[in-house]
Amino acid sequence: MGGARMKAGRAAIVVLGAGAGRRVGAEINKVLLPLGGVPVLARSLRTALAVPDAGPVVLVVRPGEETEVTEAVAPHLAEDDEVLVVAGGETRHDSEQAALAVLAPMVERGEVDVIAIHDGARPLASAVLFDEVIAAARERGGAIPVVPVAGLLTRDGGRAEGALGAVQTPQAFRAGPLLEAYSLAARDDFDGTDTAACLERYSPGLEIAAVPSTATNLKVTWPEDLEIAAALLDG
Repeated sequence: MGGARMKAGRAAIVVLGAGAGRRVGAEINKVLLPLGGVPVLARSLRTALAVPDAGPVVLVVRPGEETEVTEAVAPHLAEDDEVLVVAGGETRHDSEQAALAVLAPMVERGEVDVIAIHDGARPLASAVLFDEVIAAARERGGAIPVVPVAGLLTRDGGRAEGALGAVQTPQAFRAGPLLEAYSLAARDDFDGTDTAACLERYSPGLEIAAVPSTATNLKVTWPEDLEIAAALLDG
């Protein structure tokens, strides 16, 4: 988990691992909980590292947890895997900003043309999904995985009509517009709920494509999520 080898025009991948464990009922960062004997975060990193022609991989952790997280995931990675570890901020947006600050010089040198941002708490996202959102972002400007949602109710108790979708990660965007959007967000002290929210506000002309995904790309938030993820791995 040191420096990063680069090729021109590669896609950088940011993995966010700065969450807490309160809702999942853990005393430690939830991304360090074991899933099939491997920390949730290590599974996400393995997938990011397996994406063809992508790099560097940037891991964002809570300030003060750099050593703990590195020691937890390093044994589950290959010796030549290279991950840049960055201290995040108080919010998701702040953590993304910290990662982008590290990547900015690489973008300016033309080494990185697309940046994908992924929740470390989504350990079942596939390398294929990463590849698809990166390719769509490179072609169209931005891309987000979307899975259909059914059975939602309106406030009056009726069923919601029309096609509804839930947005997941990884989300990928052309690097230039992404950096510009986050620079403008910092100026305005804007704090987005996810990466796409910031782009929608500050790059309204940027096309964001919806890439089909599935419910198996779940986010570990509640105790039962770990059980479901383990069952999916076994299946």
